[in-house]
Amino acid sequence: MIRCLAIDDEPLALEQLKTYISKIPFLTLEDSCMSALAASKILAEKPIDAIFIDINMPDLNGMDFVKSLYNPPMIVFTTAYSEYAIEGYKVDAVDYLLKPFGLNDFQRAANKVLRQYQLMHPQASDSAETDKPTSGEDNDVLFVKSEYRMVRINIKQIRYVEAMSEYLRIYLTDESKPVIALLSMKKLEEHLPKNFMRVHRSYIVNLQQIQQVERGRIVMDKSTYIPVSDGYKDAFNLFLSENSLEK
Repeated sequence: MIRCLAIDDEPLALEQLKTYISKIPFLTLEDSCMSALAASKILAEKPIDAIFIDINMPDLNGMDFVKSLYNPPMIVFTTAYSEYAIEGYKVDAVDYLLKPFGLNDFQRAANKVLRQYQLMHPQASDSAETDKPTSGEDNDVLFVKSEYRMVRINIKQIRYVEAMSEYLRIYLTDESKPVIALLSMKKLEEHLPKNFMRVHRSYIVNLQQIQQVERGRIVMDKSTYIPVSDGYKDAFNLFLSENSLEK
């Protein structure tokens, strides 16, 4: 989980920020406050990964506050004044939300925060830094972007994955329709356990879900046949050999 701090001197705007953060599965609200001075105390006491901060605030505005930080967390500015946008990117802000903004705009900014976090923490899914629960079930969960949502997927329920341009079709055991995710095969492969195998440029299969293999094709069910291409054939044949009971 990405630990967040919300800062805005307007009570209604602050409540909106808190509500939006609560709706994003990979964000968790660590604290909120109404001034940069209060935020300084929070940062001294708690680990924070991302700050959603208004710019126009009394005493010390949000822009000057961020500039004063020696090692700032990821920053998303929120303001009603577009003239601050260029200055915001000069301090390496992840995004800039112009008020009034809706949940879709906030989701877009949150996704940028997630991508930046993943770049900073390549092993985030396995690291204690994510503050993710350590139960077996939660370790088998991924969140993928599908349309304007982050969809929770249980890895054990993935049957196979099919690539289509910049998107993936993720077929699940408990769903009749696939989840369409904006994601690359390479990125997904990095987060799948050893019982998943790339067998084709366009396919990853859950080896535990294979029903049979015939004529160089994998049979997932009576209507689903997945080809094994030459580039992946050796690895797949080795898997078959290691798990076959032949005389």
